[in-house]
Amino acid sequence: MIPTLYILPGKRRSVLRITTLVKKLLWGLWVIGVSTTYAQNANISNGDVFDGEPYLAINPENPQHMVVAWMGWINLIDNIKIKSKSSFDGGRTWSSTVVLPHIKSGYTSADPSLDFNHKGEVFACYIDFTGTTPPVEGAVVICKSEDGGLTWDNLREAINTEFDGTKWPIDRPWIKIDKSNGLYQGNIYVTTMNLNRTNAPFNPYLSVSGDDGNTFSTRYLDTVGWLAGSINPLPVSSPTISSTGIFYASYPSLTLTQNPFAQNFLVSSSDGGLSINHKPLNNYDTPNSTSRYPSAKKAPLLIGNHADDKHLAFIFLSAIHGDLDLFLTESRDAGITWTVPQRVNDDPIANDRMQDLIWGDFDSDGDLIVSWRDRRNGTDSTYQTDSEIWAAFREKNTTQFNPNFQITNQRVSYDPVLENAGNDFMCIKMQNDTINAVWGDTRNGNLNIWFQSMEINGSVITSNTIYSGDTQTITTYPNPVSTAINIKSQSIKMVSIYNIEGRNMFSVENKIESNIMQVDLRSLSSGFYLVEVLTSKGSFVKKILKQ
Repeated sequence: MIPTLYILPGKRRSVLRITTLVKKLLWGLWVIGVSTTYAQNANISNGDVFDGEPYLAINPENPQHMVVAWMGWINLIDNIKIKSKSSFDGGRTWSSTVVLPHIKSGYTSADPSLDFNHKGEVFACYIDFTGTTPPVEGAVVICKSEDGGLTWDNLREAINTEFDGTKWPIDRPWIKIDKSNGLYQGNIYVTTMNLNRTNAPFNPYLSVSGDDGNTFSTRYLDTVGWLAGSINPLPVSSPTISSTGIFYASYPSLTLTQNPFAQNFLVSSSDGGLSINHKPLNNYDTPNSTSRYPSAKKAPLLIGNHADDKHLAFIFLSAIHGDLDLFLTESRDAGITWTVPQRVNDDPIANDRMQDLIWGDFDSDGDLIVSWRDRRNGTDSTYQTDSEIWAAFREKNTTQFNPNFQITNQRVSYDPVLENAGNDFMCIKMQNDTINAVWGDTRNGNLNIWFQSMEINGSVITSNTIYSGDTQTITTYPNPVSTAINIKSQSIKMVSIYNIEGRNMFSVENKIESNIMQVDLRSLSSGFYLVEVLTSKGSFVKKILKQ
């Protein structure tokens, strides 16, 4: 989704280093249980303004090597760029933050995803664009790292805004790379959808590269009889690739001439995307039952079992019991037949609590992990209540999940920033019986990206805090403010005030570069503003509320 940039709370916190386990959660005896001990989650981003939509990739040839990418605020000129960090020891230590480039200065970036190829090279994919109304410019771009994510090569376009008239087919890009030993090993697949929500019919797109991302060919994923339609403006697709190199993707459809109810379709290609086959993939939901939850992050997920090339799982949300729950349906015959959906979250049925923000992964031998943002300890079924990140584990060759367990180490209060676009992802990966998860929450007063690594039995095996960027302290008070704002930092050069749209209201120079300034705000009307503080170490931004 496209980020909303200027309504984010900010206060930098001191960085913590956690070396001991601090909390226990008792769930009784499990057949294959999750340990009752867990520790502080690690803050990857530590940003003051905006960190969103994290994505995690793990090298299939080296489970100790992982890369995380996310959307991170830079400044009022560069807006948001994609940031990344790499770890080569299973998340215990991390590289410095790497900032990926824009196509042009002034663009903004969103929706990062990552994948490794069979050679251990990692690719980043994201939108880089400007404007959500004409003129809209930009593209879905990819770049490659041959050193594990420490440096990235030049950007290449997978698909740009001009491909399909004014539909601007660059939203929600997902990258998947064929790591099989088959004919199309190394093929790069990028799925997208229309950014223009008013130019029906709406379509999912597939762009394929067979030359390391240097060139792409693009086609629709939907076709006559299998159309995404003109009613749902968000035909986001979810791709996966089997261990034998078959490409699969799901996408939603709502076209009354095909079916009076919403559907999901499954596509597959065994020839590198040259031809596409379609099958129905129903989510068994009651008509429009999820529409009662407009703020929920409801995108479903299709994943493939790396140990069984015909085994697919589809994870989705349904309000069939009166509030949003997670369900899983799966196929063991490459999508021909699907099981009756199974409810994954194990809080009481119809308990007036909603769940959302789903993710999942199979490990190399077929174990399954599913995760989500959980509100069982909140107050009601609304989006606007306390939440945590929970997960459920299922061992290979079984059909029942073990009892749910908590990944986050604390409950997080609702924050309005979570309702904005740019907060739609979390990501969980499992390799060699180790779970690694990244997500965004606002426990620090900022939307930051958090990381946790756990063994299958739930024991936290790493909990180091990960630094990103300069940790210079910027203090602004009072907040909210009625007359004047005080700014404390080292060697302040200038303070600039911007409104919510990013327009400069005024700037005040600090000629003596003192460590404290007071800025009169009585000329401003009530509302949110950004305070940009230019110091000897760079530019820093805080959000304030003028009363």
